[in-house]
Amino acid sequence: MSTNIIVTNKVTKIFGGLTAVNQVDLEVKEGSIFSIIGPNGAGKTTLFNCISGFYTPEHGDVLYYDVSIRGKATNNIASIGISRTYQNIRLFSNLTAIENVMVGQHPRLKENWLDAVVHSPRFKREEKTSILEGIKWLNFVGLRGIANSPAGSLPYGAQRKLEIARALGSKPKLLLLDEPTAGMNPQETLEMTSLIRKMRDQFNITIILIEHDMHVVMGISDHVAVLDFGNKIAEGKPAEIQSDERVIEAYLGPGGAALAEKYRRKKAS
Repeated sequence: MSTNIIVTNKVTKIFGGLTAVNQVDLEVKEGSIFSIIGPNGAGKTTLFNCISGFYTPEHGDVLYYDVSIRGKATNNIASIGISRTYQNIRLFSNLTAIENVMVGQHPRLKENWLDAVVHSPRFKREEKTSILEGIKWLNFVGLRGIANSPAGSLPYGAQRKLEIARALGSKPKLLLLDEPTAGMNPQETLEMTSLIRKMRDQFNITIILIEHDMHVVMGISDHVAVLDFGNKIAEGKPAEIQSDERVIEAYLGPGGAALAEKYRRKKAS
């Protein structure tokens, strides 16, 4: 039986009078690709923020390998093996690509501020290792040869890949990807989809994915959960989600399920 890497137990996040996430229960199996979908404003990124430590839920708990991480600082959560990317790219645009990836390795480094000031042997040793490790991750995501290019000068698709390389620098066991194909053209989307599979298959990294492209979600997910107005309204295998009337209605509005069924019948005839 597969081990749960993340469990959210009735996680609730409230902003003023608005309940952005309402008693959401999830169980994410180790080594899986788990997608969270839903209309804009459904609470998907807020849930990510509760898992990664940016927000502390008002109620409920987040368990990582059965240990509560609710309320832990983001750097502590990163150091135990949880990393993430963002809906809006958050690279250090004035730093080079390799420097961005080295920043991502910080939770794993043992040097302190004094090592950096005096350039101690440990600092020099870790810096060399960090550079080699960074080049490895750049090559892995398909960015070979751009190590010294400023991050801000890279094309959009390359910046998305660089953000993933930076996240991989901390050697995560769990990677949270917030809309990784947003704004990409079809070829870039295909490359990103392949990269997501490769991360899981080659390094056994569990991936939780927020994504609006249903072709991507249905093509790579082992399991899908659907949020709407902060509530989990459905969960299951991709094929089950595609035909769930509550999901169709959440995306298409009242009567959406009937319209979708009418379209399917017309297409089949």
